[in-house]
Amino acid sequence: MTIEEISTYLNEYDGKPLRFMEICGSHTAAIAKYGIRDILSPKIELISGPGCPVCVTPSAYIDKLIALAKTPDTCVASFGDLLRVPGSEQSLSEAKGEGANVVMVYSPMDVIALAKEHPQINYVFAAVGFETTAPVYTLLIEEAQKNGLSNIRILTALKTMPKAVDWLIASGAKIDGFLAPGHVCAITGSAYFKGLAEKYGIPFAVSGFADTELVIAIYGLVRMAANHEAGVRNYYPSVVETEGNAVALQKLAKYFTPCEATWRGMGAIADSGLRLRDEYLGFDAGSMGLDEDHKKNKGCCCGEILKGNMRPADCPLFGKICYPQNPQGACMVSYEGSCFQAYENR
Repeated sequence: MTIEEISTYLNEYDGKPLRFMEICGSHTAAIAKYGIRDILSPKIELISGPGCPVCVTPSAYIDKLIALAKTPDTCVASFGDLLRVPGSEQSLSEAKGEGANVVMVYSPMDVIALAKEHPQINYVFAAVGFETTAPVYTLLIEEAQKNGLSNIRILTALKTMPKAVDWLIASGAKIDGFLAPGHVCAITGSAYFKGLAEKYGIPFAVSGFADTELVIAIYGLVRMAANHEAGVRNYYPSVVETEGNAVALQKLAKYFTPCEATWRGMGAIADSGLRLRDEYLGFDAGSMGLDEDHKKNKGCCCGEILKGNMRPADCPLFGKICYPQNPQGACMVSYEGSCFQAYENR
């Protein structure tokens, strides 16, 4: 079939109602950017899941970063989107305005140059992300060791996808199939989600991020779900292999081990995170035990939105006091957040 024929099929689909979840913030942003929902039949619903890393980071983690940034001779380095995520009282950006030592970087490796230039400062990198970014933090540790830098630490809030998806389905989320993140599967392999597909009898489609790639993957999900087929299909073969990137997986296994992790709005999920192995805890800035998830604004519905139980517009704060310039919850902060995208594409 041509892409035009596939688009027509999706637009005219009149079978049983289907509800698919994209579990990747980059997919959420791309779906909004390309207006993909507009070409789908009303019987095909796309909802956003907990795939934005800063969106699922608990408030206690932000509070810890702020405390570190206010510690003498300590600087917190972070990507830009994390700076505005609300903690229990304030964000890193607000703390920086009050004098906390916070610097925005574009790569974890930027910390190497900073640590060399300012050996009297202890640098803490905010290591947030999923399986995609975790291997980069292993390189940061390797470079710190290679250069003999003792003034670099990381504060981890690393999440892994399968246990969270398992938690969602087991919690009763009404989902007929999942768009699996292509960049995660580039590291882990497409077989990463095979166990879940078999356990729950549900389809997964590994997708890239271009408009045609997403449309084809959604078509694949529709066909699988309509025919009651379970399994994982890889619609991103140019990047994703069945078994993944062996080198990256070896590095992850060397430096990290699975641990319980707290997801903002979802709570603690066993074995859904990564922490440094005991032999590398000298690089840890106090990551364990950051499991509190207080809301700065009690009316925020990010938790229910991340679980697919509510749409952004259902939140009473959405578009009123919560918008990108004044986020009340993590889903409105990041470009990949479902509330941010819903607000920008109203």
